[in-house]
Amino acid sequence: MSDVTPEPKDSSGVAVIDRACAILFAFKPDDSALTLAELAARTGLYKSTLLRLAGALIQHRMLMRLEDGRYQLGPATFMLGAQYQRNLNLGDIVLPLMRELADASGESVSFYVRDDAVRVCLHRVDSTHAVRFHVREGDVLPLEHGSGGLALLAFGGETGDVYDRIREVGYSVSMGDRERDTAGVSMPVFGVRQTLRGVVTLAGPSSRIDRAFIDRHLTDLFSCAARATDGLGGDSRALRAQWRASGAQGSERSD
Repeated sequence: MSDVTPEPKDSSGVAVIDRACAILFAFKPDDSALTLAELAARTGLYKSTLLRLAGALIQHRMLMRLEDGRYQLGPATFMLGAQYQRNLNLGDIVLPLMRELADASGESVSFYVRDDAVRVCLHRVDSTHAVRFHVREGDVLPLEHGSGGLALLAFGGETGDVYDRIREVGYSVSMGDRERDTAGVSMPVFGVRQTLRGVVTLAGPSSRIDRAFIDRHLTDLFSCAARATDGLGGDSRALRAQWRASGAQGSERSD
């Protein structure tokens, strides 16, 4: 039985766009060029279809054909990527997702970035509870304590068993680590070339943030981090694969 996708009778409109995008997205970050056979294997398209669509993509400089017959992404893809980067405002991407997470969980959500030896709260959505974990945008906090700091260290490449475990499961949990009466859970957000852009943290008083709460909202937090990663030009597929493999078993610190 053939793995090649039958060519649709309707060769116009959405079907053509879908197949053209399949060709462009067949290229992985480490690929310099692909043969026609490799493109066929990755897209499931007939070679005749690939040749026709490749010709159109070459005309629009989205694809290039090398002298040895292999294909690589064309300069127009770089131009579009550069335009996207110029117009990209991190807050426009992460804040709507943070608000969704705050609404779903009922607790405060922060986005932290690393600044040398400390972390800074870049964006914040407060809980509606009167008693909540008080952090404001611009606040500077330590890296070595709290789920946000530990996650920034772990996904920034820090070595050690604690950080290895955080990277293994994909997130960090802190129960009374930075302050006795607070707890939180943090996940990384990546950008272009899987560069760490920051961490999103769901936190609040330990009277409400317990292990059962974290287990209930891990999927909400993961959705926020993965969608933010995609929106910032990263690739959430690795995060999703890790999430499935980890079985959502966490890394927890407590004092």
